[in-house]
Amino acid sequence: MDIQNLSAPSCSQPLNPRGITHIRTRHTTRFTVVGNHLVQHGVLSLTAIGLACHIQSLPSGARVDIKTLAARFPEGETRIAAALRELEAHGYLARIRERLPSGRLVTYTVSYNQPQPPPRPRPTRAAAPKTPEPPEPPPPAPMDPPPPAPSAPEAAPAPPPPAPLPAPLAPDLARHRTATALLAGLHRHDPRLLLSERAVRRLAPAVAAWLERGAHPDAVRHALTANLPRDPLRHPEALLAHRLTELLPPPAPPVPAPPPSGAEAAPPPFHNCERCERAIRTPHPGAYCRDCRAAGLDTAPAA
Repeated sequence: MDIQNLSAPSCSQPLNPRGITHIRTRHTTRFTVVGNHLVQHGVLSLTAIGLACHIQSLPSGARVDIKTLAARFPEGETRIAAALRELEAHGYLARIRERLPSGRLVTYTVSYNQPQPPPRPRPTRAAAPKTPEPPEPPPPAPMDPPPPAPSAPEAAPAPPPPAPLPAPLAPDLARHRTATALLAGLHRHDPRLLLSERAVRRLAPAVAAWLERGAHPDAVRHALTANLPRDPLRHPEALLAHRLTELLPPPAPPVPAPPPSGAEAAPPPFHNCERCERAIRTPHPGAYCRDCRAAGLDTAPAA
């Protein structure tokens, strides 16, 4: 224990017992240049300074939303959100919100390695002081009666009630069971579509109405699960009710009855030829056979 380790590297400068001693090694890869105006900021909290250094070290396109940062660091979402607001207030971060043509709202985050000054407010032109004008004589008293008091503003019209859910025309127990199983299994295609028992009972008649109109269960399942929004579904039951109502297919056309299976239509009865008395099939008596018509005897008088 008292033998000196001669293999340990000696310190390049004497240690300072009262302050920090820096042992600096030149970085050649995987480093980030951060200004002292940030790391020695006099107002920012330590959490905000560390978060700004981490954000500046990330590549472009990396996610820096609150949930992603909270999953990366032990600080909770509240402290990270407060640190981001500090960086925005001091010009090191900007969050720009933009609405896409589809109506979805997205947020772009911009990081600055130099603090940006806050936008200057527009200077307002001071109004020139008005010179006092001499008082005008009071107008004569009006002879007309005073106008009626303004009526109270009309209340905004209430939004129309939602359309009722479709229902089958005729009850069918097998069809209702298929609809219930279809709704209860939607979470296998998307975990966000896990419905409660009450929601399944409410939506099952609407699915049965689709099946009654000739829709296959796979087609109904595709109509309910296709093109779902990427945002978290707060009310999956309301989304499914809207699709079942608005996308309801028309009634299927009636299936034509198959031709009767069995003997063909009865042939016409036998009648004698009007000329040669040969038996021929014809619907009405007084007709001529094929040979008499070919010989032109169907027009000559009988002998």
